[in-house]
Amino acid sequence: MIEIQPYWQNYIDGTFVDGGAGRIAVENPATGAVIAEQALANAADVGRAVTAARRLHQARTLSSLRPVDRGRMVQAMGRYLLDHIDQIAPVLTLEQGKPLWESRIEIEGAARYFEYYGNQAETVEGRSIPLGSAYLDFTIYEPYGVSAQIIPWNYPVEMTARSLSAALATGNSVVVKSPELTPLTTAWFAHAAAAVGLPDGAVNILCGLGHEAGAALAGHPQVNQIVFTGSVPTGVAIASAAAKTIVPCVLELGGKSAAIVHEDADLAAFENDLRWGIFFNAGQVCSAMSRVIVHKSRHAEMLERAEKIAKSLRLDDGINLPEFGANMGAMVSLAQRDRAALMVAHARDEGARIITGGHRPNRQGAFFEPTVIACDAQNSIASEEVFGPVLSVIDFEQDDEAIAIANATDYGLVAGVFTKDLDRATRAAADLRAGQVFVNEWYAGGVETPFGGYGKSGYGREKGREALWNYVQTKNIAVRRKP
Repeated sequence: MIEIQPYWQNYIDGTFVDGGAGRIAVENPATGAVIAEQALANAADVGRAVTAARRLHQARTLSSLRPVDRGRMVQAMGRYLLDHIDQIAPVLTLEQGKPLWESRIEIEGAARYFEYYGNQAETVEGRSIPLGSAYLDFTIYEPYGVSAQIIPWNYPVEMTARSLSAALATGNSVVVKSPELTPLTTAWFAHAAAAVGLPDGAVNILCGLGHEAGAALAGHPQVNQIVFTGSVPTGVAIASAAAKTIVPCVLELGGKSAAIVHEDADLAAFENDLRWGIFFNAGQVCSAMSRVIVHKSRHAEMLERAEKIAKSLRLDDGINLPEFGANMGAMVSLAQRDRAALMVAHARDEGARIITGGHRPNRQGAFFEPTVIACDAQNSIASEEVFGPVLSVIDFEQDDEAIAIANATDYGLVAGVFTKDLDRATRAAADLRAGQVFVNEWYAGGVETPFGGYGKSGYGREKGREALWNYVQTKNIAVRRKP
């Protein structure tokens, strides 16, 4: 039996505090049991957090540090997470539903962001611009100031780390709004900030409802930059609010990402891509491989292999799954599970063939069977994001047809090409409308590689050095020399 504290507070200006909107119950999606209560912030709490972050920014406490010193504190936050992984991972599993071994992978990924951006802190350099002997002209990069970061529930630890690490490395102060469904584990970022010596106000973390705390944060006149990961409708609302105060945003929104699998692809190796691409984290991944567009000559074999992978996965409470293996936890909530079930049922009504899964298993909790569907490109499930363990398999005959099917959504987050023909792969990579293209391995890349979308998948880039430019603005300084 894992014991966790029954009540978790928000963290504002270096102090853990209650919330003005009361408390919210946090449930284990595998059992429905309440595991703890979380303080719920209101607009006034948001205001206090922004004020604290702004005060720190105006004092230049972070931005005036030598970048290497700031970077070392950022790196130390990652080490703090690793040092406490045995305490964080069970809480993450209990609140989110993923297997315990997946939680450990997420925490390790979060630590990697702090390591990477801590290293990058001293590489953000300006340049000199030659204007002739009468002038000395140069550029510098300055932090925006208060970075508002609204975090999704599917990877609360890793997604917080992704934006928090880059913001701190560049000298910004941060207000994080944690997700209502999975708010508990973000408390460790507050503990880490205090442990590594970050000043009060540098990191503020609060949980609140989107329509109240989220809206107050996105529209606050003293917020200087916004980072949001989540749904398209919420992204539109945040961008609209930010436009009123002329605040730049980084939006990482939905996806309906496709893998094009040609007739010469290694389908035995592709089974591993299926396992990770659509069934990791119960398919609740923005960049999930939710569509496979496979050459007609390999369509039947692809369905057989996908069915085998789906049926091999054992569903269980994530806390009972400490070891890496062929298993899958619950989805994050009953509502999310039921949405997936309705979309699969609708796809069936439109003529799709359910190869395996498609049902809610006869057990307690927000579980949904790993599902494989054979459908055509016109089926609604081929273009609408499920955000669950549901794979749509579509066939094609000509290369141009495959590209057209892959691009026939409003999204453009990631895509993949699987073939032994390098020319075919590079042509497809050029034609696919996506911010990142994987060739012969889904999720190829890492923290070092930029990530972001086209179309309704959002704008701006996270990860890689490109992400640093989200958190700084360029100042040019021109000096007139004496004759």
